[in-house]
Amino acid sequence: MLVAGIGNGLVKIVTGGRRCGKSFLLFTIFHNYLLEQGVEEDHIIELSLDDRKSRALRNPDTLLDYVEQHLHQDGKTNFIILDEIQLVDDFVEVLLSLMHLRNVELYVSGSNSKFLSKDVVTEFRGRGDEIRVWPLSFSEYYEVSKGDKTSAWKEYYTYGGLPQVLQMESEQKKIEYLKNIYELTYLKDIIERNHLRNPEGMKQLVQVIASTIGSSTNPKRISNTFISNDNVKISDSTIKDYLKYMEDAFLIEESLRYDVKGRKYIGTETKYYFTDLGLRGAILNFRQQEETHIMENIIYNELRQRGYLVDVGLVEIWERDENGNSKRIGLEVDFVVNNGAERVYIQSAYRMPTSEKQNQEQRPLLRINDNFRKIIVVGDDIKRKVNEQGIITIGLFDFLLDQGSVSSLLRI
Repeated sequence: MLVAGIGNGLVKIVTGGRRCGKSFLLFTIFHNYLLEQGVEEDHIIELSLDDRKSRALRNPDTLLDYVEQHLHQDGKTNFIILDEIQLVDDFVEVLLSLMHLRNVELYVSGSNSKFLSKDVVTEFRGRGDEIRVWPLSFSEYYEVSKGDKTSAWKEYYTYGGLPQVLQMESEQKKIEYLKNIYELTYLKDIIERNHLRNPEGMKQLVQVIASTIGSSTNPKRISNTFISNDNVKISDSTIKDYLKYMEDAFLIEESLRYDVKGRKYIGTETKYYFTDLGLRGAILNFRQQEETHIMENIIYNELRQRGYLVDVGLVEIWERDENGNSKRIGLEVDFVVNNGAERVYIQSAYRMPTSEKQNQEQRPLLRINDNFRKIIVVGDDIKRKVNEQGIITIGLFDFLLDQGSVSSLLRI
C-alpha cells in the first residue's frame, strides 16, 4: 500500500495501535525501499513527533517552516514522513498546507482513530488514503517463530503479535513488556488524552471487556454489572464514552449485530474484540486463557487484517416449545464477512467431537436462505471438507496460514 500509493496525490495515512510496527514500517522498511529505488537520502524528510527532541515541532508553524527549509527544489520528489502527527496542534491544517507543495509525497502516522474521524475525512475531502497496520497475524508470527505450529499457536494466543514480543526469549520478559505497554502506554494515553476524572472506572471497564470477549453486551448491561458486582455506579453514557476511547486507542474493535434475514443492524447489543491478545492477557494477568473465546477473537482479527468488514450475525426463527406454543428464538452466526457485494458466513468452533455439537454449529447456517458460502473453522488440524448441505469445515491452521482461505470461497 505504501508503494502502490506513490503518485496518487493523496496523503498516505498509516494508522494502528502503539508498538504494532508503524514506525518500523515507515522509517526502516519503506525508507530502505526508497533508497533501493534511487531516491537520495536528503530527499527523505523523517520526523518522530513523539520524540522529546521533536517537541518544538509540534507547533504547526514551526513544523511547516522546518519542512519547507529541508525541501529540495530540483524537480525530484521529496518524501515527507511524519510519525505520530496527531501530536501536532491543528494537524489537519498542517497536512492540507503540505499537500499544496510541489514534488512532495506525504506519509503520516497516528495511534488514535480520532485521527481519521469524520471531521478529518471531511477536511481532506477524499485526499487521504488510510493504511492500517495491525499486530502480527498468526501466519506472520509462525513464519519467524522457532517452534512447530502447535507451540507457535500457544505462544501467539498467550502473548499476542506485537513485534517486540517475538524477540524476547523468556516468558517473564514477555509478560513484563506487555504489562508495561498496557499500563504505561495504552491505559495512560487513554486517561490523559481524554482527561478522565475516574481512571479507576476505566481500568475496571477494560478488565470487564477483556474477560468477556466474544460475548454480546451493551453499555446498560455493563453498568448493571458494575452495580451488582462491585456496588459501583458508572452511567451507561459514561461507559459508552469509555468504550469509544478504547476503540480510539486501537485497543479494541466493535462488531455490530446484523439481522441476516431482516438485512438490518440491531443496535441493542454488540461484541468487542481485542486487537492484540497479548495486551488482553496482560490486563487479566494471564489468568483467563480459554481457547474457545481466544480462537474466536483471533479469527475476527485475521478477517479484519485481510481487509474484510465483519459483523455478528443473528438469524431469527420460529419454533414450537414442549407445550406446542410457537416462540421466536435467535440463532447466532459468529461472523458475517463482507467484501463489497460478496459475503461469507463463518462459525468458530473450537471442537466438534459429537454429532450434537456439529448440529449446533450448523443450525444457524442452515437457516440462512441465500447462496453465500458457509464455513465452520474448527480448532483441530484437519483437511478441508464439504458436507451435503454445502457447509465447508476447515481446520484452524489451514484457515490462518492460507491467505486465500476466505477470498477463494466468496461468491454471490
